[in-house]
Amino acid sequence: MAVTSSQINKFIKEQLQEWPMAAGNFEALKGVKVKELDVDGMTVKVQFNPARIVSSSAKVDAKSLKERKCFLCGANRPEVQRGIEWGPDGKYIILINPFPIFPRHLTIPDQRHVDQLIYERVEDMMDLAHELDEYTVFYNGPKCGASAPDHMHFQAGNSDFLTIAPALEKAELKEIAKDGEATLYLVDTLPLNVFVVDAKDHKEGARLFKRLYDALPQKEGETEPMMNLLCYATPAGERLVVIPRKQHRPSFYGMEGEGKMLLSPASVDMGGVFITPLEKDFVKLDADLVRTIVDELCLSNDEIAAVAERL
Repeated sequence: MAVTSSQINKFIKEQLQEWPMAAGNFEALKGVKVKELDVDGMTVKVQFNPARIVSSSAKVDAKSLKERKCFLCGANRPEVQRGIEWGPDGKYIILINPFPIFPRHLTIPDQRHVDQLIYERVEDMMDLAHELDEYTVFYNGPKCGASAPDHMHFQAGNSDFLTIAPALEKAELKEIAKDGEATLYLVDTLPLNVFVVDAKDHKEGARLFKRLYDALPQKEGETEPMMNLLCYATPAGERLVVIPRKQHRPSFYGMEGEGKMLLSPASVDMGGVFITPLEKDFVKLDADLVRTIVDELCLSNDEIAAVAERL
């Protein structure tokens, strides 16, 4: 079932008229504090968003997941939360996210309760980004910011929000591999190291992604290599940004006392907009701390070069 950006924009407006709690959270976005940082030439925004404490502080250990009801399953969602079926056989359902970061924020879960795994779904992600051409579709790995790692889902938000896309427009893209008209690049000139797949043909793009996936380091006992993905439409086709990770949360997340900061970076943060649910962290976060977070969570130059060699 195909969708369009205008159809989804209309759906969001209708849902906000029907759902006062979600409407209040979207309205509150207009008043959130935002500041801009220059991190090695890339603009990074910091947003103070108290409503996101639900996600930032989510317990994602196996015991906690087992004990709570899954908020993405149809039986547990609020009655007022309607959805639009999408994908082959209506495999996914498009919902508004009631705790938004973006002015237009969606969650797109699988209709079934299945684990958060990307390998066989990246083509779906590119198809969705193609249809929702005003949106960036994103994926958080089970240990990379997903607050529901037990239920497969994408999210999406309006594409003019994240700062990584304009940064990539100015960056040097080093070609690593090709499959038909799809190309895999390495970008190692931003504050964080990323791979980029540009593809008009999503099957070719998915094959390149799988080559990269197989070359990424995977921790023992983990279900997939750690990563965040962003995908959006460009005049040349869909652009898939792959951000390899090595840690779930920065060291100061679990600290006690003054050093503690409640930051659990996911795709949005890695895409250039850091979300702080506590005002003290909003005030404290500066370019040096962003560099520390990136160094702790993302692959180093040597580690990223080793992945490129395996390709």
